[in-house]
Amino acid sequence: MDSVAAGGALRVQGVSLDRIRADFPLLTRTVGGKSLVYLDNAATSQKPRAVIDAVSRFYAFENANVHRAIHRLGEEATASFEAARESVRSFLGAQKKSEIIFTRGTTESINLVARSWGVANLREGDSVLISGMEHHSDIVPWQLLAAETGCALRYIPIEEDGTIDLGRLARDWDPRTRIVGIVQASNVLGTVNDVRSIAAIAHERGALVLVDGAQSAPHLRVDVGDIDCDFFAFSSHKVYGPMGMGVLYGKEALLEAMPPWMGGGEMIRSVGLQESTWNDLPWKFEAGTPNVEGAVGLAAAIGYVESLGFERIETIENELTEYALRILPATKGLRLFGSAPRRAPVFSFTMEGIHAHDLAQYLDREGIAVRAGHHCAQPLMRSLGVSATVRASLAFYNTKREIELLAQALEGAARFYA
Repeated sequence: MDSVAAGGALRVQGVSLDRIRADFPLLTRTVGGKSLVYLDNAATSQKPRAVIDAVSRFYAFENANVHRAIHRLGEEATASFEAARESVRSFLGAQKKSEIIFTRGTTESINLVARSWGVANLREGDSVLISGMEHHSDIVPWQLLAAETGCALRYIPIEEDGTIDLGRLARDWDPRTRIVGIVQASNVLGTVNDVRSIAAIAHERGALVLVDGAQSAPHLRVDVGDIDCDFFAFSSHKVYGPMGMGVLYGKEALLEAMPPWMGGGEMIRSVGLQESTWNDLPWKFEAGTPNVEGAVGLAAAIGYVESLGFERIETIENELTEYALRILPATKGLRLFGSAPRRAPVFSFTMEGIHAHDLAQYLDREGIAVRAGHHCAQPLMRSLGVSATVRASLAFYNTKREIELLAQALEGAARFYA
């Protein structure tokens, strides 16, 4: 099989990596006189020209508000917006377009479930179960809900290698659990959780499952039907699309029974002086003018990703991950967190004697963009015994040479701060 060259210039399954990189204009930038090495993909991915052009075309030739317009531009904008919903439906393997709700991102999608389904269904004595590796977006909404309803918030413990013991989960199950919130891929440890098995355990015990797919959707083929999750959330900007755009998938029967969580235009069928009735799905949950250009850009991003194919993407990223796991741990003083057998290309680490923020700043001077901090996962940080880590996160447009440059810069930082 073709593979990723040390310099990043070979072909993978018939596609040139140089050609892939050329699709992303920002990767040609220099930072401080050095070629940019972009390793902050878990925070946001770069955008291919196809996405940039799609958003530009929309504003140049189709810009209009959607759904209620009679004029041609409005009809065209509406057609593009709803075509984007179909692209997302297919991308996730959902059965119906009505199960695809457009939001501003994963955070809003999870809040929608908490504020709509949660307020309507959770009471004192019930419990919400989430894992110890969740992003704040899958912690804080449930904390707010617990304070309001009196339900309990409980945590699935994390094993030393950064995984979840499914046998332990089943044995220790709290029968009062009504919903499980679980990240499919950790934004700190890289762990890819077996969400399909977790959903099966939950459903056998009468609980629903919400999957946070923010870090999995860019790297793995997602099939919500195969997972059998009740809700799935992801963000456009993680999958090479525009910022400010996200998706909530929900099973139709659940969404039909859920009350709206925001009021305004489009989500209504009729409005009286004292009461209103609601629109059909999915528009019941899409109050106000939507991010139409974001949906158009997301559809273009999905088209780009699917043109590459997840088999090719996983081939590239798995090889990069294996290479990083060989190269980075050899760096003196480096501590790498998480050793799950299945992982996304996310690497969080500390360097002995160097604060994470200082290390990230040093790497930036070398043209290497990484993330430093608690990564919106403070409970996980405390369980790891650190306040912050540096995180390098890869995408299919990264190269082995960039990993080598990271390792060299880390060695330089060790000498600089010695």
